[in-house]
Amino acid sequence: MKTDTVFKRAYNDALDMVARMPEGAALPSENALSAEIGVSRTTVRKVIASLKAGGIVAGRGRERTVHSSSHDMQRFPRSETIAMAAQVEERFMEWMLRDNARPGTAINELDLARKFGVATTGIREFLNRFQRFGLIEKRPNAGWVFKGFTTSFALELFEIREMFEVRSARALAAMPPEAPCWHQLEALRREHMELLEHIEARYHDFSDLDSRFHRLISQTTPNRFIDSFYDIITVIFHFHYQWNKHDERQRNEVAIREHLTYAEALFSRDVAMVELACRAHLSSAKETLLRSTSGH
Repeated sequence: MKTDTVFKRAYNDALDMVARMPEGAALPSENALSAEIGVSRTTVRKVIASLKAGGIVAGRGRERTVHSSSHDMQRFPRSETIAMAAQVEERFMEWMLRDNARPGTAINELDLARKFGVATTGIREFLNRFQRFGLIEKRPNAGWVFKGFTTSFALELFEIREMFEVRSARALAAMPPEAPCWHQLEALRREHMELLEHIEARYHDFSDLDSRFHRLISQTTPNRFIDSFYDIITVIFHFHYQWNKHDERQRNEVAIREHLTYAEALFSRDVAMVELACRAHLSSAKETLLRSTSGH
């Protein structure tokens, strides 16, 4: 049975939103909720129905109000809010990290399918998609082999990432004030500030926040060709820089502060400031990636 990951993710986002609202506050319209959460009105209606069933929202139509706190409401587990393809992607990269995969490491489809709890077709689809970037290779009658990251690969990857992201950041800065991306960026800014306050205990949580921050920027101006490449770029930067655990807490704190500066530049709509903040942050990411590929 296929899980409704879009609905479950939207429901969790709605709980977060309602938790920030006072008792008796009016629930935003379906159109406003659709823009705020980033889903269709059909999904929004399903979310509202679930909130009403749980006693979180009362009333109907334009008279819907927040009836009680959502703090006690059960959220869907994160694993159920991520599409299967994304889960395979995430588990594969975690497997490489945990098993310390090195060039020449054999990749067995059946073994990975058992470890990840998914069908072998899901593993094969991911490997086929990943293959074109030269990180893995299909050998006749010998399965898959991990070819590894090199410094030259990292430099080529970074060149493309910088080109894409500067373009997307400029486009985001030009978006109108009513665009949903500004609400989403503000929510991410608050998450960054909260994480910064608890950096000593929660610095490991930065990886997911980093991925969502950069994906928001890249998704401002959808382009099917750029998106297909950016998926792999994001995966590699999201996971591979973690191979070097040295000064991880300090590096994450620096990156959080760079994100906040980047976000402020975007809110300013000043294109020169946006490009400066974008390039400064990507330069730090490049140094981290290069250190990890060199084994330092």
